[in-house]
Amino acid sequence: MNIMRAMISVSDKTGIVEFARGLKELGVEIVSTGGTAGALREADVPVTYISDVTGFPEILDGRVKTLHPRVHAGILALRKKDHLNQLKEHNITPFDLVVVNLYPFRQTINKKNVTLKEAIENIDIGGPTMIRAAAKNYENVLVVVNPGRYMDVLEAIRSGGIDMKLRLDLAWEAFSHTAAYDATIAAYLEDIKNRESNEEPGNKEIFPATLNIGMKRVQTLRYGENPHQQAAFYWDPAVTGPCVANARKLSGKELSYNNILDLNAAFELVREFSRKAVVIVKHNNPCGCACADDAVGAYTKALETDPVSAYGGIVACNCIVDAETAREMAKIFLEAIIAPAFEEGALKILKAKSNLRLLVTGELRGQTSDGMEIRKVNGGLLIQEADREVLRLPELRVVTKREPTMEEMDELLFAMTVAKHVKSNAIVITHERALLGVGAGQMNRVGAARIAVEQAGEKARGAVLGSDAFFPFNDTVQLAAKAGITAIIQPGGSIRDEESIKAADENDIAMVFTGMRHFKH
Repeated sequence: MNIMRAMISVSDKTGIVEFARGLKELGVEIVSTGGTAGALREADVPVTYISDVTGFPEILDGRVKTLHPRVHAGILALRKKDHLNQLKEHNITPFDLVVVNLYPFRQTINKKNVTLKEAIENIDIGGPTMIRAAAKNYENVLVVVNPGRYMDVLEAIRSGGIDMKLRLDLAWEAFSHTAAYDATIAAYLEDIKNRESNEEPGNKEIFPATLNIGMKRVQTLRYGENPHQQAAFYWDPAVTGPCVANARKLSGKELSYNNILDLNAAFELVREFSRKAVVIVKHNNPCGCACADDAVGAYTKALETDPVSAYGGIVACNCIVDAETAREMAKIFLEAIIAPAFEEGALKILKAKSNLRLLVTGELRGQTSDGMEIRKVNGGLLIQEADREVLRLPELRVVTKREPTMEEMDELLFAMTVAKHVKSNAIVITHERALLGVGAGQMNRVGAARIAVEQAGEKARGAVLGSDAFFPFNDTVQLAAKAGITAIIQPGGSIRDEESIKAADENDIAMVFTGMRHFKH
């Protein structure tokens, strides 16, 4: 079927002039609205104003312009005798192509200090109606919502390659577009409703009654955790701020499923530190973590934690990677490095390793706007607030006879920060802001402690120990004492806390309670 008549009405005008010019060269009549018509005429592309088609002016500040039978009958009409006769009877010309994208609602609500009134005014009504009408009638009408498809569609029209596969693909994309748009509006309004409700005493609701997820697939991955599993990566356009999903890949192979998981684990830990820090992750757990005065010092100390596990690992930095640090990183095989930025000299060194993925996030300025964690279970989703609580010195409670020194107290805070990002049961041993030993994901806590102590070896003497949850028995304290640990940080809350406190006192170990558990399953 030939494309004879097109409706074009877009908020995002990327590429629209070139597309419309190509349509005119093929003899397509273009009907357009307001700003789009103005932009096309300014570019010397002849168009027919919508009001000349409807015989009715745009009214209500542009709220009503395309909501008219001459538009929607022209879009919805099937190419069968009775429909065509009705169009002829009412002097309506059908549309063969609808090119529409919507008011920038997402961009509007992401603006600082946006008002509810401003957000509401940026809810598109006529656009989704035309898109849905054209998508419903995809067998007869092409619908294009993505500027990235313009040239493909133009070439298909030019070559006569408009087959049913293309029509159905564009219809699917159109319904996905309007579904994501409506999901964004629903989520925004529910957030407004909940915020107002939470201001009332006794009310606090942060989870939507119906969850609408408007994420975009940005990459089909080679495979999932294992080669027999298919996988894809989706991006949430609502999230602002530096994170793995918003990072820009500078070089290296395509990211894998496991790469993305490990990059996220490493980056979310390294961003916790105000000092320059480096984290090395393997299988979603830190196998190296350290703070120092410079990037190379932090990386070197982090690597010393477990150089065997670091091979093939993921590295995250919260500071710029310079050439000196890059030279050290290039000495072993790494899967990926993520950092706020790379110096030119560092890029030259690291890009020489063609398979090494380099990702840049931009300057770290606190957390992102994404405060929720979602995990899939068979038949449903679990949602919780992200664990972003930060411990501070005044919140720690010393429970032993010996108080930690200020140096130990700072070290304990470092240890608990790391423990928060280790799979539970989690025990970490640290000294001088460097991870020495880590016991991750064990079924009992003393088992995790044994692994951490064994890894730390003699370096455990004079170090501190952090635990993500309380000690059910005093066995971990006894093990720590034998290893030479001088201070322990843990949440407390066990019915046997007194036994652990007594064991610490007997071994001159300072112990503080945080009152906050950090399970990470």
